[in-house]
Amino acid sequence: MKIFVDTAIIEEIKKAESWGILDGVTTNPSLIKKAVDSMEDISLEDYIVEILKTVDGPVSLEVAGSCYRDMVKEAKTLYDKFNDVNDNVVIKIPVNTYMEKGDDNFEGIRTIKTLSEEGIQVNCTLIMSSNQALMAAKAGAAYVSPFLGRIDDHLRHAMGLVKGEDYPKDIYYPEDIAQRVRDYKLMELLEDRTPDEVLYNDQEVMRIFDWGNDNGIYSGLDLIWSIQQIYEKYDFSTEVIAASIRNARQVRLCAEMGVDISTIPFNVIENMMVHYKTSEGMKAFCKDVVPEYREILKD
Repeated sequence: MKIFVDTAIIEEIKKAESWGILDGVTTNPSLIKKAVDSMEDISLEDYIVEILKTVDGPVSLEVAGSCYRDMVKEAKTLYDKFNDVNDNVVIKIPVNTYMEKGDDNFEGIRTIKTLSEEGIQVNCTLIMSSNQALMAAKAGAAYVSPFLGRIDDHLRHAMGLVKGEDYPKDIYYPEDIAQRVRDYKLMELLEDRTPDEVLYNDQEVMRIFDWGNDNGIYSGLDLIWSIQQIYEKYDFSTEVIAASIRNARQVRLCAEMGVDISTIPFNVIENMMVHYKTSEGMKAFCKDVVPEYREILKD
């Protein structure tokens, strides 16, 4: 599995590069602006150049527009301005820019098709469903970024497990427990009744049946699995980037599923290396080193 770091902080990017684990970087305009504001005497443009020079792998730069014409123009501007630095610019395009009634659902897909045909690699972002990932692959996206953490947030709210946004988002979403809760509620409703008495007629049963999933998807990791199944069956070359990762457990499960790429916040990358038994073992190792052994290690 390739590891991208989801940051625009140059110190974090350089650290990940020095560790030998970095394969690429994903950014967005607000992350870059925040990083630039924390430094002195550097322009936003020069800062982007510094990131591109640091990374020997794909760096995703995002457009700001939401209509086909603007996104194509901005994508070409970014590519022409920065790709010569290290030949590693990838353009982030939202799969669907629909925001208000009357907006077109296919502005992103059209943009992906145009850029891909012109040889500009696209990272299709804001993927929230397998259908969107299918459309992006058919349009020619080099990468798709399913937002598994945001899907988990959506399901937490749908099941009433949390209220508002004031909860620890780094906590793993327990898909199996959520399904058990749903199944238990269904059994309560179906008690002493046959399924044909309620199926498609009892709205409460149908609400519970749909509760805890998003169009048949039970978690962000389930979404990743679904997309991979589709891509493998039809031999798409589009790579899956597991995005919106919140914790090290999600990274491990993505790796077990064989996800092409995970783009990971820097703090989660650090947490991937931590285990209390390793620290305990190191203390024991150091304690067990006898003076005679230390002597032979000296120059």
